[in-house]
Amino acid sequence: MDHKERFFATIERKPVDRPACWLGMPVPAALENLFKHFKVSDLRELKLKIGSDIWEVDVPYNHPPNNHIAMAFDFPKKGQDMDHRTLTAPGFFEDYIDPLKDDIDAFDWPNPAEHINPEECREIIEEVPEGYPIMGVLWSAHFQDIYSAFGMSTALVKMLRHPDIFNAVHNRIIEFYLKANKIFYEATKGMLDAVLIGNDFGGQKRLMVSPENIRRFAMPGARKLVDQAKSYGLKVIYHSCGSIFEAIPEFIDLGVDAIHPIQALATDMEPKKLKKHYGEKVSFCGGVDHQKLLVFGNPNQVRERIRELKKIFPTGLIISPSHEAILPDIAPENVEILFDTAKN
Repeated sequence: MDHKERFFATIERKPVDRPACWLGMPVPAALENLFKHFKVSDLRELKLKIGSDIWEVDVPYNHPPNNHIAMAFDFPKKGQDMDHRTLTAPGFFEDYIDPLKDDIDAFDWPNPAEHINPEECREIIEEVPEGYPIMGVLWSAHFQDIYSAFGMSTALVKMLRHPDIFNAVHNRIIEFYLKANKIFYEATKGMLDAVLIGNDFGGQKRLMVSPENIRRFAMPGARKLVDQAKSYGLKVIYHSCGSIFEAIPEFIDLGVDAIHPIQALATDMEPKKLKKHYGEKVSFCGGVDHQKLLVFGNPNQVRERIRELKKIFPTGLIISPSHEAILPDIAPENVEILFDTAKN
């Protein structure tokens, strides 16, 4: 099998020569150690050398200084440090209560057409080596953005006490992503294979929002984004960190193809439990603990974990670190063992 065949077979839970595996997206600070260990000069060479089965591409979003679609909304109130903003910081809509009285258009809503160049979208796809499934990293993290819009704790209060203003702002965020994604999809039509979208619903021990409120407030927008991707014939990998076992039925109902990243040490996210309850209904991506194992574990421990995952999921699992970002504290030796064991 080539990379693309292996990806589709794995995600469709069909027989494979071996499970697909994915490096994820190393943060810039991690690259020096990885390049040195694998004796390569750039990320492209690294992915080719280790045999990562997915080639991810970010939506090219031109909005200085961040130039990333996940930072498209300037929700923090004036005077805040934009380089160190958090979801908990007070947001533009913090004091808004009533969409009929409070002017939502007072916020400078971005127009994605002003920041996404279709030709640039095509160019990044054309640079991908042949034989690889191409996954657009869109994020479209509308439910996390609503935290920023109000400030996280305020947003959760608004959600329950003032749902009209919560939904009004939320719908504008969703509208932005639908427009942005359409530009990317149209520009790359017939060239893209999958997309990664999602929101973080889980903490280390439980959901941050009840399954009922996820269903009520988050899933309508998520469905629009998933349906849009499906209308272009794309596989959808839905991302949510944390303990999300109780919410997985919601993702299955959306029709997503795989759930990422199986945060290995989070409560109820054990691979055997996921396989038993959901393994016939959806595939997964991730599962290799990046909190302790890849940081502190020795190569033998990593090797045994990968072998265990392959037994539990002979297919239906894209083996990858349990977070999309490879951080500087992850030992390159363990990354090498991950891929060597997954492939053999």
